[in-house]
Amino acid sequence: MANKITSFEEYLEQSEPFAQPILEYLRECMHEVYPHFTEEIKWKFPCFMYNGSILASVAAFKTHVAFGFWLSKEMSDRHGVFVEGEKMGMGNFGKTKSIGDLPNKGILQEYIREAMALSDAGMKLNKSPKKKIVPENDVFLREINMHPSAKENFDRFTSSQKSEYHEWMNDAKTDATRQKRIAESLEWIAEGKPRNWKYMTQWKNK
Repeated sequence: MANKITSFEEYLEQSEPFAQPILEYLRECMHEVYPHFTEEIKWKFPCFMYNGSILASVAAFKTHVAFGFWLSKEMSDRHGVFVEGEKMGMGNFGKTKSIGDLPNKGILQEYIREAMALSDAGMKLNKSPKKKIVPENDVFLREINMHPSAKENFDRFTSSQKSEYHEWMNDAKTDATRQKRIAESLEWIAEGKPRNWKYMTQWKNK
């Protein structure tokens, strides 16, 4: 799709032959539920607009089609048809290669109505990233507890600063690497330095 796409029809024409009936079917399912969806091209693929926001989008690739709801994380998925991880292919129903890969029309349209209800209720996409949870490294903590000056400073660190050290320890591939990192960390922490102090202006000139 080298040319700029401005409509669903143009997108359809420039899609792979296998994708065209899938795109037409999904479009049909959407408009059967609500004939007044408007269609806009955003990020180079078609989006179905409702209440001024994206309700769902569809994208055609070389070997599959992806269809997804904008508020999918807020939806109940009561039939358990959403997929996760690498299988998603950017869509809630996975890498669709034929209409048969999709949930049946009744389920699909039920989900469309649920997405509309969420939009009607004023639900918005939560764009804030999930906080990464880093497991504490027990070996590192034991060493910290054996060095009072380091422990005193480490206890004053923020949760993020502590996590940076724990993540560094967890990422060590060998015990030798971990022990080397622990030794360096104890020295830095005793001086009150966070894990990435080398990149911080306030520490560079000290």
